[in-house]
Amino acid sequence: MRVFSVIGASNSGKTTAIEAIIKELSRRGYSVGSVKEIHYEQFALDKAGTDTYRHRQAGSKLVAARGLYETDFLFGERLTMEKVLKFYDHDFVVLEGVTDFVAPKILCARTEDEIKERMDPTVFALSGLIALHTDQYEGLPAFDPLKDAEKLVDYIEAKVPPVLPNKPKESCGQCGSSCETMLADILNGKKNRSECKVDQGSVKLFIGDEEIKMVPFVKAILTGTVVGFVSNLKGYQKGKEITIKIHPDYR
Repeated sequence: MRVFSVIGASNSGKTTAIEAIIKELSRRGYSVGSVKEIHYEQFALDKAGTDTYRHRQAGSKLVAARGLYETDFLFGERLTMEKVLKFYDHDFVVLEGVTDFVAPKILCARTEDEIKERMDPTVFALSGLIALHTDQYEGLPAFDPLKDAEKLVDYIEAKVPPVLPNKPKESCGQCGSSCETMLADILNGKKNRSECKVDQGSVKLFIGDEEIKMVPFVKAILTGTVVGFVSNLKGYQKGKEITIKIHPDYR
């Protein structure tokens, strides 16, 4: 799955760019999902007095509203992007306005000042209203989504790698840098996506749906303990993924 974010100030052309990108990706046969970041503090789809609202008020942690033509899931909390993306199994996921997740970014802007305000090493292209006046800024290409949607998606196909683990450096750092630095190096052609160490024989620990962060030393101990025990069991196959699930009633 490949994930990228379209960011920028209000009225800079983000949604117009995303519409064009989704249409062109879909035309090429890709499955596409999207996420819209809402910055309005009082935002809520569910309203007081509805049946679903009453379910939540009674204590339901997850409410599904199942209609004839759509199904909506209502969580009573703000989910991390890692949790949100677990619901997706698409070729591409386009994020609008998301800046707290390590993903390549297309920056939409109206002016060069807006570019300077929001520029970071993971921005790989420009779009939005600025593209009406220029086709590049300091080496970054600028695409008018209404006229150059095909060229923009060509560039997305070429530049956006499969999603990185998005781990803080203190919980990983196996490649010698943070995921953000790793991504910037990939976008600049200095590294390859395959150099991510987490994807090479990684071990993950979950309690419920929450991933427990582990430093490499702890990962090594856990891996050695589990593999050392399981390798003595009948049916063990070297190189195969090992999955262990412990029911909450184990004690």
